[in-house]
Amino acid sequence: GWLALHRRPTTLFLSITLGLAGGVLLGAIAFEMVPRALALSTTPTAVVGFAIGVAAIYAFELLVNRGRTAGIHAAQRRQIEHYRRLNPPAGDDVTVLAGGTAVEELIEGLSIGVGAAIQPGLALIVGVSIALDNISEALSIGALVAETDGGSGSARTPAARRRVLGWTGAIGGALFGSSVTSWLLLRTVSDDLLGLLIAIGAGGMFYLSVTELVPEAEL
Repeated sequence: GWLALHRRPTTLFLSITLGLAGGVLLGAIAFEMVPRALALSTTPTAVVGFAIGVAAIYAFELLVNRGRTAGIHAAQRRQIEHYRRLNPPAGDDVTVLAGGTAVEELIEGLSIGVGAAIQPGLALIVGVSIALDNISEALSIGALVAETDGGSGSARTPAARRRVLGWTGAIGGALFGSSVTSWLLLRTVSDDLLGLLIAIGAGGMFYLSVTELVPEAEL
């Protein structure tokens, strides 16, 4: 949030940040989270958990967009945009982006908490990956607030500052609370359940990486 207030990122900087975050997240998923899930539980359990994670974030995305969504190059894009004009989401673009990010942090916090319950080093790797993602999300929120609230392209007006810090604080609070709660509740559960939960986290983070971070980095 502080970075978003003091620096308006260029498209090149956002592209590099989003690409780095997406690459680190995909690396953490492929080389740490999924292998750990397979080591702790059976292959079917890990596969089911991964699918649940993907489905959970996809279902939330549909909920935010009132049941319809499409890529920017989809043939149905024009119909989707017409539908959204008739059925706008509850809140402006900043609310949708920041509120959606805060909810997604619950899955990411689960990944950190489960990782800490399994091995502290795993939690550190996942946490660093998510931190890079959150920096890019905060910069995007700051840029969007500047466009919608700042008028002159700056997010430094008092109202804009409160909005940026409020939303980024809510995102950080959701991640921290979910991480600590998961760690406290899951330290004594069975390895099979831990494997399922880390697979769910991996699935959710994979969906976010391939549908949001990587495509936005290209743009």
